[in-house]
Amino acid sequence: MLLGLEYGAMKLSYAEQIDLARSWLKEATSIVVLTGAGISAESGVPTFRGKEGLWNSYSPEELANPDAFQRDPKLVWEWYDWRRGLVAKTEPNPAHEALARMESRIDSFALITQNVDGLHDRAGSKNVMKLHGDLWWVRCLSCGRVSENREVPLRHLPPKCDCGGLLRPDIVWFGEALALEVMDAAWSRASEADVFLVIGTSALVQPAASLPFRAKEHGARVIEVNIEQTVITPYADISLIGKASDLLPQLMM
Repeated sequence: MLLGLEYGAMKLSYAEQIDLARSWLKEATSIVVLTGAGISAESGVPTFRGKEGLWNSYSPEELANPDAFQRDPKLVWEWYDWRRGLVAKTEPNPAHEALARMESRIDSFALITQNVDGLHDRAGSKNVMKLHGDLWWVRCLSCGRVSENREVPLRHLPPKCDCGGLLRPDIVWFGEALALEVMDAAWSRASEADVFLVIGTSALVQPAASLPFRAKEHGARVIEVNIEQTVITPYADISLIGKASDLLPQLMM
């Protein structure tokens, strides 16, 4: 835990940092939030890395890519069907809910997420920029139609579109570029933020990891919430070490 923060001529305690962060969020006219795997891990969503990432001896990198899908779409869909089943058993936590309340209280609010689990939507967030796609949406490789599919488990593997085409998860896979319009919107909002809140991300995956720095370059105050220090910590105006589900409700008081 960070016990003190040099702010002006004062050294702030951890509790005072929370109070200061709360006042910045209350006074801000434009807030942008970036969330990563940490916020969903507190709901029990597996990170699919390390030991918990193993599935039938495959790593995520081996399955979440276009070549794997072209070779064996049924195998890839079996993995996603398993993932969807795990995520379906989880619920939004108080951090997700606090962000939904924050959105309802301010006119200029943007929530950018690296997560694909849909928990922000279930918590009540209305306008979520999903950098890596959504586990509950599918895209037809024949007609291009994108649609929601919450069937768990899937009745047919691999699933097919009404047009007869093969469906794939509407996820940005390894080796694929992020949707340009989503990333452009994220860059734009980061540049306009009064406060940029970074929650549960290691800040190692680009280009999302650059967003807090973009915001700071344009004058935003950066507040980090994470269970451990990250590469962002030395640059954040306030870095709060702890669980997002504990800290976010406090910042909303």
